[in-house]
Amino acid sequence: MIHTEGDVAEWTFPADPGAVRTARTAVRQQLRAWDLDTVSDVAELLVSELVTNALRHATGPIGVRLVRPSGPAGTLLVEVSDPLPDPPRERAARPDDETGRGLQLVANSSCRWGTRPGRERGKTVWFELALPG
Repeated sequence: MIHTEGDVAEWTFPADPGAVRTARTAVRQQLRAWDLDTVSDVAELLVSELVTNALRHATGPIGVRLVRPSGPAGTLLVEVSDPLPDPPRERAARPDDETGRGLQLVANSSCRWGTRPGRERGKTVWFELALPG
């Protein structure tokens, strides 16, 4: 499912490994269409991390939603949803760990981030990126 009209773009991806690349591409293309290339690299990276987390811990569809501000400046809201109700936990990865840095990356690269219960089930992890202006 794809909805990309106005100030909101949203997609639903199947829970398979190709979803990460497809989500990155969709986010990049939408941000380019909105002339928000300045935050595209960071948005793609953080969406990749959150979609990867959803694939690792949940089954079922993964939702990605972008909401741009109505004015020339402000923050871009990015949400990644999955059917697992348990909120993710930020943890301190050891230098040799191959996983465990995704939420640290989200926390350190965004203005704000958090989680909330899903509308009907599951959860949504969200973050905001400051837009120049």
